[in-house]
Amino acid sequence: MPHRTRIKICGLTREGDVDAAVRAGADAIGFVLYPQSPRFVSPERAGELARRLPPFVTPVLLFVNASPEFIVQGVAAVPNALLQFHGDETPADCAAGGRPFVRAARIPPGPAGAGFDLLKYASDFTAAQAILLDAHVEGYGGGGQSFDWNAFPWSHPQLNASSRLVLSGGLTPANVTDGIRLVRPWAVDVSSGVEVSKGIKDPDKMLAFVAAVSAADAQTSRPS
Repeated sequence: MPHRTRIKICGLTREGDVDAAVRAGADAIGFVLYPQSPRFVSPERAGELARRLPPFVTPVLLFVNASPEFIVQGVAAVPNALLQFHGDETPADCAAGGRPFVRAARIPPGPAGAGFDLLKYASDFTAAQAILLDAHVEGYGGGGQSFDWNAFPWSHPQLNASSRLVLSGGLTPANVTDGIRLVRPWAVDVSSGVEVSKGIKDPDKMLAFVAAVSAADAQTSRPS
């Protein structure tokens, strides 16, 4: 059966953008609970926005080196959330959140990316539901930069790209098809690639992104 790449749209701050992302076909909606981010929302605000989500669209709470108390606040506000850890959290830190979680791997852009030991990273975080692949930029994501998609052996059984990896970092409607073709990830994650400005999404770009993912899936499912 052809694989359908799941789609997460991250960094939403407004009701209308949440509704538009759902209409476009997003499978998950990300809320950034990192106070230094221009896309930051408080736990209470994340809860308000998450309550707009229909069944089977997953809210995701993104944390960066947050205190245990702040994570508890987030989980209390969005009890059904998947957690995403994007800082320097250890496996124990991630597990302490008490919810299923995704762990971000911050891969250096350019040739330096090949030096990142992704196999070891995936092994260290075996408890994570997924490893999210992002470019290492200042500000912990959302910087619109990609890493070298040819730097890693995506078919390696320790990575399980098609069931465990989420491709992120600089994705747009124009390049996501190439990313899916090369990596064959379980899901893709977009933020700046569907924005007018940081935290303000463009409904047309979200529709175009979802359409590009569907087109990539149709291409990769054809026999060679």
